[in-house]
This record gives sequence, C-alpha cells and structure tokens, in this order.
Amino acid sequence: MFRFAIPAVAALGLIAAAAQSSATNSDAPPAPDGMGWHLSHEGPMAKLAYGLANSDQLALMMTCEPGRPTATVYGDVQPASPRLVHASTGPAEIDPLGGGLPDEARIPTTDPVLRRLARTGTLAVDGDAGRFELTATARERRLIGAFFTWCGGNRA
Repeated sequence: MFRFAIPAVAALGLIAAAAQSSATNSDAPPAPDGMGWHLSHEGPMAKLAYGLANSDQLALMMTCEPGRPTATVYGDVQPASPRLVHASTGPAEIDPLGGGLPDEARIPTTDPVLRRLARTGTLAVDGDAGRFELTATARERRLIGAFFTWCGGNRA
C-alpha cells in the first residue's frame, strides 16, 4: 500500500517536469525525463500513477477498487476539480500511525476533469507550481481507459 511521503526535493522536481509537459496523442516514446502514466494492480486495487516508472517518485497516484465510483488521490499535485474532497476535510479521520496522508483526497471517477483525462489524455492539476496539465501518449491513454474501466465498470 502506498503510505509514504515523497521527498520534497524529488516532488518539486516532478512538479516542474510535469508543468513542462506538452500534449500529445501520438505513440511517441515517453518523455526523456521518464515521466509518464503507469498502471499497476495490487490485489483488487488498480493504481494509476504519473511519475517515474518502477519508482516511488510520483507526482500523482489514483487508486480504486472494482465497481467503486470513487478514486483515492495521493501526491503533490491533485486533479483541478471542485469535487475533490481532501481527507482532512472529509468525514473520515486520518489514522496517524498507518492511515491516510495529509494530501490524500477522494474524487468521483465520473468527475468532468477525469472524464477529460479518459477522453483526451489531458488532466488539469493543481500543485505548488500552480495549475498545469499532465498529458498522455496514445499508449498511456489505453492504460488510463483500463483504469477507469476497472474502477467503475465503465469509462469515466
């Protein structure tokens, strides 16, 4: 389970790299800095992350379970949506020993910003660097579609 903090220096680097991301709908290889969208599964949970493959250097990660219409969001950048509910302001308390991180949030998988991600491969996010967009290649867009299919039984 993803329950650790990203070092501040690495996080700022990820945010800066993500802010320089540009839209593409091609099958081009990942950006030279290695940043990109990655899908993995841990038991029944699907994890969609934007960051470096096979590392804990992630700018954003969303998790969900089959049939659940809500995704849990972790990371230094978060979807730019008014429907995003931060754990610290939501009904659930944070477990200080093993529970949620302060930057944990929840968002409906049907949120317009997530629908746009599934449809166009572009996700508007907010972070310390302000508002910017994370983009996906055509191959990454297929992974994003698989994530939303896994979560809600249909595409966002």
